[in-house]
Amino acid sequence: MGADLQRDLFLHTRATVCNVKATDLSQYRIVAFATHSLAAGEIVGLDEPALAMSNPALVNDTCSNGFLSLDDVLALKLNADWVVLSACDTGSSNGMGNEAISGLGRAFFYAGARSLLVSNWAVETVSARLLTTRLFRAQALHPGMTRAEALRQSMLNLMNMPGTDYGHPAFWAAFSLVGDGAN
Repeated sequence: MGADLQRDLFLHTRATVCNVKATDLSQYRIVAFATHSLAAGEIVGLDEPALAMSNPALVNDTCSNGFLSLDDVLALKLNADWVVLSACDTGSSNGMGNEAISGLGRAFFYAGARSLLVSNWAVETVSARLLTTRLFRAQALHPGMTRAEALRQSMLNLMNMPGTDYGHPAFWAAFSLVGDGAN
């Protein structure tokens, strides 16, 4: 995707709430989070959905509690074609049964995302990585391919991967494209 690995990628100890807030995310077409998602109340004191980031006590992150919360997301300024939330239950309606997408997902739309890739249940790490990386590889190789078609192709590729159990829907069907699937 042409990312500068030093400037654009925040892994391990660099995956902090402070770094997310300090980065001008409006310059990125794609913003991706591969982490764990938490529902409001899942942890004592967490009263809104959030994405888990690096433990602040271990990475000297003094400006946060280690959770990128719904309020934090609402304060972001995005101009992203895609926001990938490769974490468990980022698309589920938080158990309400009456909403199509979680509050956390909606917050990314309010912050400026045009489409989201979300999961509707707990995801397995390796298959989630394969699905998302192949999706973007397909779009890079075929610039006219829509997001929806790239997701479909990636799902088919994962389903048909020899020597794995990835043909089972538990590995590929969790992901949904929400928003503009055209570009």
